[in-house]
Amino acid sequence: MSRAFVNEDAEGREPSYALPERDDPTFDEAAAWALIEGWNQGDPRSAELATGYRWGEPRLRPHIERILVRAQEQHDERLEQLAERFLRSP
Repeated sequence: MSRAFVNEDAEGREPSYALPERDDPTFDEAAAWALIEGWNQGDPRSAELATGYRWGEPRLRPHIERILVRAQEQHDERLEQLAERFLRSP
């Protein structure tokens, strides 16, 4: 596996994501952020397990589109890159 996708600092710890209950209306937005965070930390699998969504989930597109706009406004190139990658996913 490419070292770009390995989080060596995790030292066997599972990342935790602060997610509301699944029936909470803000769950999908929080899940979108969790997936972006997981990929940014090099551990997308834990974010997918925590949210129940896979990378590229169509249901999350509106939230990712808002994340992309925010990234562009804040000139956050890494966040922009991740959001664009998500939106290009099949």
